[in-house]
Amino acid sequence: MWLWCSVIATPPAGVDRLWQAFLRRFDLEHTFRLYKQVLGGTAPKLRDPPAADLWTWLIITAHAQLRLARPLADDLRLPWERPAPPGRLTPARVRRGFRNIRATVPGPAGAPKPGKPGPGRPPGSKNRHPAPRHDVGKTTRREPSLKAQRKPAG
Repeated sequence: MWLWCSVIATPPAGVDRLWQAFLRRFDLEHTFRLYKQVLGGTAPKLRDPPAADLWTWLIITAHAQLRLARPLADDLRLPWERPAPPGRLTPARVRRGFRNIRATVPGPAGAPKPGKPGPGRPPGSKNRHPAPRHDVGKTTRREPSLKAQRKPAG
C-alpha cells in the first residue's frame, strides 16, 4: 500500500505519524460502513433532528455492545472467511453469534411471574376499599333544549 504526501522534506517521524493517521482513517471508514450497512444506520426515514440523534445513539450503543460481547462470541464464519483469533472478531462476526451469547448470559431481570392471576379478595369477604364515586349531575343551570321547546304537531 502506498501513501502519498505533498509536504516536501517531511522528517521520518512525520511520515510515521501520517501513516498512522491514514490507518486510523481507514478504521473509521469501516466503522461507519458497519453503522450504515449492518446495523441499519440509514434504514429509517426520520423527519426531525431529535429522532435522528436518538437513532444515531442507538446505533452507537449497539456497536458498543457488540464490542463488549467480543470475548463471549464464537467465530461463526462464512465458508470463504479465514478464522480470526478469539479476541479479534469483527463486530459483524460478533453479531452473527450474538444469538448464542444471549442464550448463555443470565438476564438482569428476576424470575418470571406466574401466568394466571392471583387469588384476589376471598369470596364472602367485604370490600374494605371501595372505589370512590363522584356525582355526575349538572353543575350549572342551562336553557331548555330546542327539542323540549318544540310543540308536538297535531
